Amino acid sequence: MKPSLPARLGMWAIAAVAGAVYGVVGTVAHASTLGILPVGLVLSLIGAGSLVLAVRLLTDRRAAIATTAGMTLAIVVFSGEGPGGSVIAPAGLPATIWTILCPLVAVMVVAFPQLPSAAPRSTPSS
Repeated sequence: MKPSLPARLGMWAIAAVAGAVYGVVGTVAHASTLGILPVGLVLSLIGAGSLVLAVRLLTDRRAAIATTAGMTLAIVVFSGEGPGGSVIAPAGLPATIWTILCPLVAVMVVAFPQLPSAAPRSTPSS
């Protein structure tokens, strides 16, 4: 049974908010390093891909698109300069990689074709 339109709209809104929250967290955390290792960037990219993948596997493609849109919007908003001139995520190579790869990973998850379901096979009776 397919969910009703209000239920789907609510699901897409929740998915967009979840993506936006993760976009903000990833934008703040991507600059974390352990020595020279970009641990924050790697963990943020893995987390972003995992979030979109989980939404895609548990719901539908449109919810994954909403998650990706929320995440990308948060990255764009929080990567820029604030009204007072403050910057949350300083420009640099990790910020550029985060800004490009995070939406790219999410789009690849959304664009992946639907896998066939494992329907039980019926055996022919003679």
